[in-house]
Amino acid sequence: MSHKIITIARQFGSGGHEAGERLSKKLRIPLYDRSLVEMAARELQLSPVSVEKVDESALHSFLRTYHVPEDPKEAARYGLPLTDNTYLVQTALIKKLAAQGPCIIIGRCGGFILRDDPGLIDVFLCASRKERIARIMERYGIPERDAASAVRQTDNRRRQYYETYTKEEWGSIESHQMLMNVSMLGMERVVEIIEGMYREG
Repeated sequence: MSHKIITIARQFGSGGHEAGERLSKKLRIPLYDRSLVEMAARELQLSPVSVEKVDESALHSFLRTYHVPEDPKEAARYGLPLTDNTYLVQTALIKKLAAQGPCIIIGRCGGFILRDDPGLIDVFLCASRKERIARIMERYGIPERDAASAVRQTDNRRRQYYETYTKEEWGSIESHQMLMNVSMLGMERVVEIIEGMYREG
């Protein structure tokens, strides 16, 4: 394809959504994060809450043997368990959105799904556990113990989802083009680096 797509995978609390929002404003391109859940819900004729319960929490590893239809409506007709239907529909949506033009996709195995696109910029963001817990405490207004539990559980869920559907290691350099430590670089520098890569060429 002739345009670029940025995909951001991330540890919980590392600031992936913030990085995506900043890049979206700087580059003036759309950001897809929770909106993918809402789109998938419409295709599956379910409430976003129902889809969000299974989003990024895989249960069935056999799905990789299925052919993913290009049309999200076709993917929704597979009659698979809700988790697998959600993945199929979101995969079809991601491919469709990426084909339409430049955009930023947060999570949902976006980098893996678009791995063959020459315009892909695939980043995995990480940060120190201490900083991630502090970010979650501030963002959700919860005590440290609850934030620490949320970081652990959400990371485990994301790892399971990613590794089930891709058969690759979540957060490894073999699975992503770049790993960036927000604690070391700072959010400003992370955004600056990704923006520079997008604007090159």
